[in-house]
Amino acid sequence: MKIGLAFASSIGIDGGTALEICKRAEAAGFESVWGGEHVILPDKIDSKYPYTADGKIPAEPDTPIPDPLIWLAFAAAAAPTLRLGTCILIVPQRNPLVLAKELATLDQLSGGRVELGLGVGWLKEEFDALGVPWAMRGARNDEYIAAMRALWAGPHAEFHGRFIDFEPVTCSPRPVQGSIPILVGGDTDAAIARAVRIADGYFPGEGDADRLGKLIARLRERAERANRDPDSIAINAMFGMQMSDPVAGMAQMKALGVDRVMVPAFFFAGPGGLDRLSEFAERAMPAANG
Repeated sequence: MKIGLAFASSIGIDGGTALEICKRAEAAGFESVWGGEHVILPDKIDSKYPYTADGKIPAEPDTPIPDPLIWLAFAAAAAPTLRLGTCILIVPQRNPLVLAKELATLDQLSGGRVELGLGVGWLKEEFDALGVPWAMRGARNDEYIAAMRALWAGPHAEFHGRFIDFEPVTCSPRPVQGSIPILVGGDTDAAIARAVRIADGYFPGEGDADRLGKLIARLRERAERANRDPDSIAINAMFGMQMSDPVAGMAQMKALGVDRVMVPAFFFAGPGGLDRLSEFAERAMPAANG
């Protein structure tokens, strides 16, 4: 079972710290490093954050949230074996042609290590500030992914959709991997359906093992109904509630069929954090790999 360091960009704000986190994570046996995204945090938020009981995002207005693609590009050379992912990038907020170029460039520079973890967004006020329509953002997301895959597939690509339309164009360089693996984030029925329809992996935000197990079961059932092999959708799961006993937590995740656990880097923020990261790895890695 793989172990990724989620939200690493949120604790590695300055250049030196970012590079050190990646080096220490690689040395400790982590398989991947991930960056989250919000372009801005509005001062007034009425939208409900889906992963807390009170619906409040666990962040202050000035909480640093670096752009994940720029952060990953900066960090890529420091740890040449780590895969580089977004958890998550809000695809409907971005121009898909520009995003296709950015992801392909990063994949080329890193030797084919990029994964795109995506979501359709929960923060309407952010969409409003960016001037991006909130309505139909799910359909917009899916169309953008299709358009990017067309660009990555080869030269002289064209695409004609509701939200994006272009005559034959070439976007070069293209990904070393041929295409960028897509992970769909979210706990809703719509997210599960999207993962089955377009994704290589599924990344729910749920950390409770019982509820996570039910989400995985729903995903597998939906895949079977769609005549898709459920095992073709890699399961990525948040590893937060299990931190008090990482060894038991790894066994729990294995039993659920998780392919990669995502350990929030927030546990390793502050003084002594990187030492705690190494200590965690010493306990958790044998359990994950055994």
